[in-house]
Amino acid sequence: MLHFRPLWKLTFASGILFAILISLGVWQLERLQWKLDLIAQVNRNMHAAPISPDAALAMGAAAQYRRVAFDGRFDNAKEAYVFGTDAGAPIYHVIVPFALRDGRVFLVDRGVVPKEKLDPAMRSTGRIAGDTRIVGVWRTPDPPGAFTPAPDIAHRIWFAHDVTGIAKSDGITTLAAPVVIEADATPNSGGWSKGGQTVVTFRNEHLQYAITWFGLAAVLFGVYVAYHISHGRLRFGEPISSKDCNL
Repeated sequence: MLHFRPLWKLTFASGILFAILISLGVWQLERLQWKLDLIAQVNRNMHAAPISPDAALAMGAAAQYRRVAFDGRFDNAKEAYVFGTDAGAPIYHVIVPFALRDGRVFLVDRGVVPKEKLDPAMRSTGRIAGDTRIVGVWRTPDPPGAFTPAPDIAHRIWFAHDVTGIAKSDGITTLAAPVVIEADATPNSGGWSKGGQTVVTFRNEHLQYAITWFGLAAVLFGVYVAYHISHGRLRFGEPISSKDCNL
């Protein structure tokens, strides 16, 4: 027969900590399911037929990573650049305002160029003039963080896809939405800019985190049980008396 005489202060503290660890593990499992649903939604959006910008606007947050197609023209005189790196080398995303026929403007990330191609004169054949149709991915970028460097306005270089900041710097008053349209991988004349830069991979370590929290809960439970056994408060056999306990 199992006999147990718990140490109540230790039991109370261990119970609270055990509940916290289990709650964290359950929370990570919920986050895992959320992440799997997000990945599935992004994959569906990336493979769906392109929609119009009005349809994307109507979808709200659900339009994230949805392919869009629309007609208009680039304002190549207002190129801006967002700094990034590729294998440690500096690259620049070329951001160009794109005006629809009704006057609304979207910012289009046409792709990346290396530092030596930053000057538009070095890739003049890749700059599209006149009416054109573009297909890209609808993205709501993360805002600049507290540690994001201030933009180099003189050279039109930014360190985040700060849509509103870039639009304000260009004097754009008809920005349709605080989004970036990331151009697809259709080659540009001369090879630059290189589109198709949309990143669709997500870190998904929630299962490992859940296992960690549940494992710590199991260790805590094992230590709790071992402590009571070592002090004679938990055993099989005869009932426990107070003189049997070390504490």
